[in-house]
Amino acid sequence: MAKVLVTGSAGFIGGYVVEELLSRGYQVVGLDNYSKYGPVTRSYDSHPDYRFVEGDARDVDLVTELLEGCEHFIAGAALIGGISYFHAYAYDLLATNERIMASSCDAAIKAHQAGTLKKMTYLSSSMVFESTTHWPSKEGDERVVPPPLSSYGFQKLAVEYFAKAAWDQYRLPYTIVRPFNCVGVGEGRALGEVEVLSGNVKLAMSHVVPDLVQKIVKGQDPLHILGSGEQVRHYTYGGDLAKGIVVAMESERAHNEDFNISTAESTTVTELAEVIWRKIKGPDVPLRVVSDDPYEYDVQKRVPDCAKAREVLGFEATTSLDEMLDEVIPWVTEAVKEGRL
Repeated sequence: MAKVLVTGSAGFIGGYVVEELLSRGYQVVGLDNYSKYGPVTRSYDSHPDYRFVEGDARDVDLVTELLEGCEHFIAGAALIGGISYFHAYAYDLLATNERIMASSCDAAIKAHQAGTLKKMTYLSSSMVFESTTHWPSKEGDERVVPPPLSSYGFQKLAVEYFAKAAWDQYRLPYTIVRPFNCVGVGEGRALGEVEVLSGNVKLAMSHVVPDLVQKIVKGQDPLHILGSGEQVRHYTYGGDLAKGIVVAMESERAHNEDFNISTAESTTVTELAEVIWRKIKGPDVPLRVVSDDPYEYDVQKRVPDCAKAREVLGFEATTSLDEMLDEVIPWVTEAVKEGRL
């Protein structure tokens, strides 16, 4: 099978992507500088088809070297944290991620011109639709709705412009994938994550699922949520996202196309809290909720149109919210006991 370079391979989604590639028989080179979680171990670290390199995706020479013999490049490296990150590191998110993307594209253009790299697959984000006023968001809307207000959302939109510009000038083929609200295991406390007080529990506001589980496990009652609780999200299992990303990478029909990779199921934050509460506390303990002031960039609705991925790629995210939570809740509970969260 072909060789694939994955940058950000030690990250949350990156870990699922590497696992999916290996399961399909690919040789995988992973690059990460451990800037998010610090050193991590994965079940596939000793896999004969996996090579991990600790290094920085901003190093053009290093990325160029690692692309030797690679037919595909999944560009997932980025500075990213939870909602508190968007506000605490507004400039760093923009500046660092632009440097990562420019360096990645520089190396990819060289590899493509050398005749080895067939295509680059870019990880964008649902945040490109941050300012939309109509739903569901379909591919192409990112070019007509107002631009994102957060520097993170704006930079992810810039990722898509990098992809198209590298094709326009250098004929580097691309596929853009937009994951929606990844849920899974392996998401630890990000280095540099800003701790905030949410009710009587201090935690790093990472993503809503592990945050809610942490607060319930730590005994918070009433449960504090950000905003009204009517925010709509599409919680998508990390394994499903990885399959969608790899299918998009492989597909000839994905040449110079973009795809929303997501479950089709909408869930409000309140509905999510109720399901998690019931799974941890049981049916007899009533849920009481307190709404805290939301962050400025707490998008009220992120609802994708999933038709293109289904019709063009034959991909659908099929893992239910119940199934995800049955895997995630025990993992987060154990991480809290061990002091990792």
